[in-house]
Amino acid sequence: MLTADAAAEEFDCGHGCVERRICTVLADTSLVEQTSQWPSLRGLVRVEAARSHKLSGKTEPEIRYYITSLSPNAARLNAVIRQHLGLENKLHWALDVGFGEDQSRKRARNSARNFSLLNRIALNLLRQETSLKRGIKGKPLKDGWDRA
Repeated sequence: MLTADAAAEEFDCGHGCVERRICTVLADTSLVEQTSQWPSLRGLVRVEAARSHKLSGKTEPEIRYYITSLSPNAARLNAVIRQHLGLENKLHWALDVGFGEDQSRKRARNSARNFSLLNRIALNLLRQETSLKRGIKGKPLKDGWDRA
């Protein structure tokens, strides 16, 4: 049985939920095959999360695994992973609201990946446009209505 080199527990409340995250880090990377492909590999990370909904009392467990090149500091890794997931969720939300990515039915070959890349480029351009005080969804609409 392997024991963790570092562990940290974190609680988060918001949006009608209480989330408990336990991050454990294993610095022994001998379990990973072909470690030569990751020369800076310093640890294996396991994040066990349990989200409890206040109204329903329902609990949703989830376990995620990561590899890291950071030092085996569980508290720091827990925060870094949480921050990264927040950024990913924010980007996904903007792409879904602004461009309707969740409703997209592109399936042929690389079309979904290509359109996603174009949407990200467009999103970055829209975020740089500061003269118009509208949201991501409203800026393209305003440009479409402009007859100039």
